[in-house]
Amino acid sequence: MDSALSSPKASRQLTLRAAIAGMLLGGFMSLSNLYVSLKTGWSMGVSITAGILAFAIFSLLLKVRLVKTEFGMLENNAMQSVASAAGYMTGGGTVAAIPALMMITGEAMGGWQMFFWITAIALLGVVMAIPMKQQMINVEQLRFPTGVAAAETLQALHDHTGENKKATYLTWAGFAGAFVGFFRDAHAKWIPFNIPDKFAFPGTLKGRPIGDFTFSMEASLILIGAGAIMGFRVAWSMLLGAIINYGILAPNLYEQGVIDPKLGYKMIVAWSVWFGSSMILTSGLLAFAFQWKTVVRAVRSVGAAFGIDQDSVGIAEVPMKWFFIGLAVFSPLVIFLEWYLFGIKVWMGALSVIMSFFIAIVACRATGETDTTPTGALGKITQITFGALDVGNVTTNLMTANVTAGVGIHSADLLTDLKSGYLLKADPRQQFWAQFLGVLAGSVFVVPAYRLLIPTPDLLGTDQWPAPGAQTWKGVAELLAKGFNTLHPSAQMAILVGGVLGIVIVLIEHYLPRWKKYIPSPTGLGLAFTMPAYNTIAMFIGATIALWLEKKNPELAEKTIVPVSSGFIAGESLMGIVVAILVVLGILV
Repeated sequence: MDSALSSPKASRQLTLRAAIAGMLLGGFMSLSNLYVSLKTGWSMGVSITAGILAFAIFSLLLKVRLVKTEFGMLENNAMQSVASAAGYMTGGGTVAAIPALMMITGEAMGGWQMFFWITAIALLGVVMAIPMKQQMINVEQLRFPTGVAAAETLQALHDHTGENKKATYLTWAGFAGAFVGFFRDAHAKWIPFNIPDKFAFPGTLKGRPIGDFTFSMEASLILIGAGAIMGFRVAWSMLLGAIINYGILAPNLYEQGVIDPKLGYKMIVAWSVWFGSSMILTSGLLAFAFQWKTVVRAVRSVGAAFGIDQDSVGIAEVPMKWFFIGLAVFSPLVIFLEWYLFGIKVWMGALSVIMSFFIAIVACRATGETDTTPTGALGKITQITFGALDVGNVTTNLMTANVTAGVGIHSADLLTDLKSGYLLKADPRQQFWAQFLGVLAGSVFVVPAYRLLIPTPDLLGTDQWPAPGAQTWKGVAELLAKGFNTLHPSAQMAILVGGVLGIVIVLIEHYLPRWKKYIPSPTGLGLAFTMPAYNTIAMFIGATIALWLEKKNPELAEKTIVPVSSGFIAGESLMGIVVAILVVLGILV
């Protein structure tokens, strides 16, 4: 792979146009991730999609002579680093800890406060990754599968092998998503028709329309695309969870008077979140515990990372002094913001930053070995820790976990990008600065969009914005704050059953791996109890279509599933933001 590539000194990398393209593409994708995560609890990959789009855009600009030189592979790699950092700015808390806190307190977070908060956490995460890079990528050669895929995609594109057809698929799917989003959400006299929000299913449950239990079909290509990307096992697990929750448990609990007779998603999830959160918590922590060897290797590798001779790795690495300078700048800033914005004691803020370093180590290694960043489980460890240290304080509980999980996800994201750069012989220093630019761009896009979409906390946890991820964080925080005994007996039983079932499923996965494909994913099953059934139905349809195509025509599936799904998601979610802006401007009423 490496022999055909030019050296980093001979090629343009973090150019002005690469930086601008990455900031814009990543910024728009951060809006898409924000929209999708608040709808489904799922976030989508950014770097590969951004690389395909940038290649297509600059190829077109070169053809029409608006640019004079070809957009090079290492330029595209630097652009991917910017875009990836921007696209993952939802990892700073805007789809989990912040909406969870807003639901609990009923108070919105100000725009500037949110901007500085998520930016400081992300920049600290970028800095935390510095000592991990040389050990995990240069020395141990951890795979980081998404980083490898991104590098291979760039090689294919810039070798002119015809892979740019993916950009065509993505573009047309984007138009389709935007069309559906506009004619569903936009309402004005001059619009000729509207697509219904949902298509109702016939039938009743316990004398109530089945739609009251959230069984319907949402008119959304986003959910179809998300299902196609997430895979069939998770999707059928979510459908199973929806049938159990909304088709069996909720009707019976409604009949017994446990669930509010208004029904609908908000009333049902007030009970079902306890089952789902418990299952996600226990399964995530146990699965993480089974990775103890990864944890041990990760901690051991830190010492080795500080002792690596940079000359031996053959390329100018990010200097270790940048790590110490970054810690000196961003650690006090994060601790100050914890105290100033949320009233968290300074020593607790300092402890959360110290924990962040070790959580970042584990998150980076887990991502390198499995391509999965266990920020959910790692965040819950912090919640449990501070739930014991500051009993009853949900704000401390949520926002310290926001720090550790946010640092972990941004560290892992940088290492994934650096893996691509390592394979392509890019300059890691330029990728480091690219990540900084992406963080700032993502914050600039995400914060206004969040405040536009969620102007008041009462919109969270509704049919419009279910915020499944935030529901789980909220549930754990409330449980730790209020205590098990304050819940309705049926909710207590739900916590117990959900927790035990999460453990049992992970034990089966671990000790009987041959049975894994026959048992539900604990994450998917638990998540189904925190989102409406119409979401899971649509995602199951998307996963089924993808599975059928993979079996019918594997080559076509490889070329189309990710670009088309990404196009659906990007087009519809960005149109959702546009419609919200047009409403604020008074163009749509």
